[in-house]
Amino acid sequence: MSKNLVFVLFFSFILVACSDSSQSIHFIKTTDGSTLNIDRELFDTVAAKHFLATGENLYIGDAEAIKYGKKRYNLWSCTQCHGPTAKGQVGPGLIGPDFKYPKDATNKGMFETIWAGTNGGMGAKGFGLMVPDDGITPDELLQIIAFIRSNGKITGNE
Repeated sequence: MSKNLVFVLFFSFILVACSDSSQSIHFIKTTDGSTLNIDRELFDTVAAKHFLATGENLYIGDAEAIKYGKKRYNLWSCTQCHGPTAKGQVGPGLIGPDFKYPKDATNKGMFETIWAGTNGGMGAKGFGLMVPDDGITPDELLQIIAFIRSNGKITGNE
């Protein structure tokens, strides 16, 4: 792990630990624009807590996270629709600059889309949405998003 990433993770841990837990981002369903309620206890890593507080994905550019995210992307069969490098296949490309859902240009937006699914396409992948005890955790999803971003020029943290 690079020294910069260790510093950022440490700083983020301090920031999250000292922040008011009620100050977190508000998630919105891609399907209908309604509130997306995600159990805040699922955000159980430093990176996930930082994302919940800021919307910033600390895994962007992290080689280990990208490698893990690629494995999870393949495991969840994302390749079947979006292709092996997320540039699109049967389903839309995920790397931009044009997105089927413009909010996917941000990591928060892409997180919401993957977590709760879309209209007429992808089902929800978030933990507990497919079955009560399965699905992608917030931390895994952030690493999958890091893999997706590694295939394009948009980081989602802009």
